[in-house]
Amino acid sequence: MKALVALILLVQLLIHKAVPAAPPAPLGCDDPESVAAAEAAVNYINGHSHHGYKFALNRIEDIRVVPQGPNNDIIFLELGLLETECSILSPTPLANCTVRSFAEHAVEGDCDVKLQKVDGTLSVLASKCHSHADSSEDILKVCPDCPLLARLNNTEVLGMVSAALNDYNSKTTDAYLRLLEIGRAKIQYDPVHTVVAEFAVGATNCSAEEAKANAVPCQLLPEDQSNFGFCRAVMVKRPSQDLQVDCQLYGHQVPAPHIPLLSQDTSAGLVPSAVGFINHNLGLSHNNPAASESSSSEILRSMLSAKSVTKKVVADAAQHDKVPRPVGFVPPPPPCPGKIRHFDI
Repeated sequence: MKALVALILLVQLLIHKAVPAAPPAPLGCDDPESVAAAEAAVNYINGHSHHGYKFALNRIEDIRVVPQGPNNDIIFLELGLLETECSILSPTPLANCTVRSFAEHAVEGDCDVKLQKVDGTLSVLASKCHSHADSSEDILKVCPDCPLLARLNNTEVLGMVSAALNDYNSKTTDAYLRLLEIGRAKIQYDPVHTVVAEFAVGATNCSAEEAKANAVPCQLLPEDQSNFGFCRAVMVKRPSQDLQVDCQLYGHQVPAPHIPLLSQDTSAGLVPSAVGFINHNLGLSHNNPAASESSSSEILRSMLSAKSVTKKVVADAAQHDKVPRPVGFVPPPPPCPGKIRHFDI
C-alpha cells in the first residue's frame, strides 16, 4: 500500500512538472496597479517640468511589464494627459486642479514613461513627453464663438502683458514683480475686442517704489527666498478701454529633494519680447540619475521589446487555456487602452 501511494505521488509530481502553470494575464490599463504606476509617473512629470501648467491623467494608453526577478519589475507606460488650470509653480495639489475644458482650447500631453517596481515601491527611471493643442477646427465645431489660443509672440499679447504687469506694479506696495513666462493668451474681436492672458511672475529684491525710482537694479529673489506667482489679465480695447489684473503670489516654497525649483536661468526675468512662441510646454525629456540609460529615447525601444515579450506571454497563456467556452461566450474587452477620465481630444 505504501508503495502504491508513493507511486501515485510520483506520477502527480511528474504531471505537475510536465504541464507548467500558465503565465499571468497581462496587466490591464485600468487595473489598480496600472493606475498607481500612472499616478506616480504624472507626479514625476509635473515635478520635473519648469514651464507651463500641471497636467492630469486622462487615459492610460498602454502598459507593459517586464519581470526582472523576484518582486522586481520594469514597467513601461504610454499616457495621455490634459492641461489643468494650475501653473506648474502653484503649490495647489494636482487633485485640486481643474482640467481645462475642451472649449477652452484644450492641450493634450503624450508621455512615455519607464518605471521600476521593487518590493512594491515605484520609482521613475525616465520619461519623454510632448504636448499639443487641439485643432482649431475641432474647437469651432463645438463652440463657434470661442476665442482660440493666440501665439505668444503676438504683438497684442506682448503689449497687453507688459501693460498689465506695469499696472499691477504701479499699484502695489509689495515687491516688484518680473515676468517669467506667458502661459496662455486669447484674442477675441467680436462683439468686444478683448485680449486675455495668463503669465507667471517672480518677486524681486526691490519694492515697487524702488523699481520706479531706478534706485537699485531689481533681481529675482535668491532660491532660499524665492516667491513665484501667477497673474491673469483681461484687457478690453474696444469699444472702451479697460484693464483688469489679478496676481497671486505663492510664497517661498521648499521643493522636495528630488524635485528641482524653477530654473532661474531659463526663463526668469525675461522681457516680454523674449518669451517663447508656443502655447503650452510639456517638452519634457528626463532621466533619473539612477537610471542606466543614456537617453530617454531608450523608452521607446524598450517599449517595443516589452510588447514582444507580452505577446509571447499571451500566446503561452492561450496554449495552456484548454477550458471549453460556453455557447454565446463574449471575451472580455482588451486590457488597453484604458478609460477616458475627462474627454477625448
